[in-house]
Amino acid sequence: MPGREVLPSTLRRSPEKAQRTWEKTHDSAVQTYGEGQRAHRTAFAAVKHQFEKVGDHWEPKGRKGPSDRQAEGGGPERRAPTAGGVDANAPKEHLLEVARRLDVRGRSSMAKPELVKAIEKANDRQTRKARGD
Repeated sequence: MPGREVLPSTLRRSPEKAQRTWEKTHDSAVQTYGEGQRAHRTAFAAVKHQFEKVGDHWEPKGRKGPSDRQAEGGGPERRAPTAGGVDANAPKEHLLEVARRLDVRGRSSMAKPELVKAIEKANDRQTRKARGD
């Protein structure tokens, strides 16, 4: 199925470049691996190198590169927890700014790993709300 038809809702609310990145990577992965979760994971991995999830959509990162441990090593053989689109490799100052924008309570006293988890939870809440779940 073409990437445009299965584009996730968070990407539909994101910049056109994020949508194109996901679609092109998804369509290529479908040719290589077939339709399914592997094609979707591959497409999201490509998006996460240039974009980070903020609330219910994706925004350009300040730098290109992997966003978490899984994206750094990747591959189906090596599964590591992902940060759900949060740029866990970003400086703490950036994470504090994202947390401020998402109105994460207690952010100023959180360590970096706590900020990543709190942002991930806030993103999930906003995505559910946007979908009407």
